[in-house]
Amino acid sequence: MKPDFNNYEKLAEMRWGDTDAFQEYREKSKSRSAVDNDALQQGIMDIFCKFGALDCYPSDEAAQALVKKLQDYITENFYTCPNEILAGLGKMYVADGEFKTNIDNAVGEGTAEFVSKAIEYYIVY
Repeated sequence: MKPDFNNYEKLAEMRWGDTDAFQEYREKSKSRSAVDNDALQQGIMDIFCKFGALDCYPSDEAAQALVKKLQDYITENFYTCPNEILAGLGKMYVADGEFKTNIDNAVGEGTAEFVSKAIEYYIVY
Protein backbone atom coordinates (compact mmCIF):
# COMPACT_ATOMS: atom_id res chain seq x y z
CA MET A 1 0.00 0.00 0.00
CA LYS A 2 1.49 3.32 -1.09
CA PRO A 3 1.43 6.09 1.54
CA ASP A 4 -0.84 9.05 0.77
CA PHE A 5 1.70 11.87 0.63
CA ASN A 6 -0.98 14.42 -0.31
CA ASN A 7 -2.70 13.65 2.97
CA TYR A 8 0.62 14.04 4.81
CA GLU A 9 1.01 17.50 3.30
CA LYS A 10 -2.45 18.51 4.50
CA LEU A 11 -1.73 17.20 7.99
CA ALA A 12 1.62 18.98 8.05
CA GLU A 13 0.00 22.25 7.08
CA MET A 14 -2.57 21.89 9.86
CA ARG A 15 0.12 21.10 12.46
CA TRP A 16 3.06 23.24 11.32
CA GLY A 17 1.69 25.63 8.69
CA ASP A 18 2.86 28.69 10.64
CA THR A 19 6.46 27.48 11.07
CA ASP A 20 9.50 28.62 9.10
CA ALA A 21 10.14 25.02 8.07
CA PHE A 22 6.71 24.68 6.50
CA GLN A 23 7.08 28.01 4.72
CA GLU A 24 10.43 26.83 3.36
CA TYR A 25 8.77 23.62 2.20
CA ARG A 26 6.09 25.64 0.40
CA GLU A 27 8.73 27.77 -1.32
CA LYS A 28 10.76 24.75 -2.44
CA SER A 29 7.73 22.85 -3.67
CA LYS A 30 5.73 25.57 -5.40
CA SER A 31 7.23 24.98 -8.85
CA ARG A 32 7.34 21.18 -8.68
CA SER A 33 5.16 19.01 -10.84
CA ALA A 34 3.28 15.98 -9.57
CA VAL A 35 5.96 13.83 -11.22
CA ASP A 36 8.69 15.75 -9.36
CA ASN A 37 6.84 15.28 -6.07
CA ASP A 38 6.38 11.57 -6.71
CA ALA A 39 10.10 11.20 -7.42
CA LEU A 40 11.03 13.03 -4.21
CA GLN A 41 8.62 10.95 -2.16
CA GLN A 42 10.04 7.81 -3.74
CA GLY A 43 13.48 9.02 -2.68
CA ILE A 44 12.33 9.14 0.94
CA MET A 45 10.85 5.66 0.62
CA ASP A 46 14.10 4.40 -0.90
CA ILE A 47 15.93 5.58 2.21
CA PHE A 48 13.39 3.81 4.43
CA CYS A 49 13.84 0.67 2.33
CA LYS A 50 17.58 0.83 2.98
CA PHE A 51 16.85 1.07 6.70
CA GLY A 52 14.56 -1.94 6.40
CA ALA A 53 17.27 -3.97 4.69
CA LEU A 54 19.82 -3.41 7.44
CA ASP A 55 20.76 -6.23 9.78
CA CYS A 56 22.38 -4.26 12.57
CA TYR A 57 21.66 -2.15 15.62
CA PRO A 58 20.27 1.39 15.26
CA SER A 59 23.55 2.65 16.70
CA ASP A 60 25.72 0.92 14.09
CA GLU A 61 27.60 2.93 11.50
CA ALA A 62 25.39 1.81 8.60
CA ALA A 63 22.21 2.94 10.35
CA GLN A 64 23.77 6.20 11.44
CA ALA A 65 24.92 6.92 7.88
CA LEU A 66 21.33 6.45 6.70
CA VAL A 67 20.05 8.85 9.36
CA LYS A 68 22.47 11.45 8.03
CA LYS A 69 21.35 10.67 4.47
CA LEU A 70 17.70 11.10 5.50
CA GLN A 71 18.43 14.40 7.24
CA ASP A 72 20.37 15.70 4.24
CA TYR A 73 17.67 14.55 1.82
CA ILE A 74 14.97 16.35 3.77
CA THR A 75 17.08 19.52 3.97
CA GLU A 76 17.92 19.48 0.29
CA ASN A 77 14.43 18.76 -0.98
CA PHE A 78 11.87 19.89 1.59
CA TYR A 79 13.04 22.13 4.46
CA THR A 80 16.07 22.67 6.65
CA CYS A 81 16.14 19.71 9.01
CA PRO A 82 18.30 20.45 12.06
CA ASN A 83 18.62 17.82 14.77
CA GLU A 84 15.65 19.26 16.69
CA ILE A 85 13.29 18.71 13.76
CA LEU A 86 14.87 15.35 12.95
CA ALA A 87 14.26 14.22 16.55
CA GLY A 88 10.61 15.21 16.22
CA LEU A 89 10.30 13.26 12.98
CA GLY A 90 11.84 10.20 14.61
CA LYS A 91 9.28 10.33 17.39
CA MET A 92 6.44 10.93 14.95
CA TYR A 93 7.39 7.86 12.88
CA VAL A 94 6.34 5.66 15.81
CA ALA A 95 3.86 7.83 17.74
CA ASP A 96 1.63 8.63 14.78
CA GLY A 97 -0.19 5.41 13.94
CA GLU A 98 -0.62 6.27 10.27
CA PHE A 99 3.08 6.98 9.75
CA LYS A 100 4.13 3.84 11.62
CA THR A 101 1.65 1.67 9.73
CA ASN A 102 2.59 3.10 6.34
CA ILE A 103 6.33 2.78 6.92
CA ASP A 104 6.02 -0.76 8.26
CA ASN A 105 3.62 -1.83 5.52
CA ALA A 106 5.79 -0.40 2.77
CA VAL A 107 9.16 -1.58 4.09
CA GLY A 108 8.66 -4.23 6.74
CA GLU A 109 7.38 -4.62 10.27
CA GLY A 110 9.56 -2.83 12.78
CA THR A 111 11.16 -0.40 10.34
CA ALA A 112 9.50 2.68 11.82
CA GLU A 113 10.72 1.73 15.29
CA PHE A 114 14.22 1.01 14.00
CA VAL A 115 14.43 4.38 12.21
CA SER A 116 13.12 6.16 15.29
CA LYS A 117 15.77 4.53 17.49
CA ALA A 118 18.51 5.24 14.95
CA ILE A 119 17.51 8.90 14.86
CA GLU A 120 17.41 9.07 18.65
CA TYR A 121 20.94 7.64 18.84
CA TYR A 122 22.13 10.03 16.12
CA ILE A 123 20.78 13.05 18.03
CA VAL A 124 22.25 12.00 21.37
CA TYR A 125 25.66 10.85 20.16
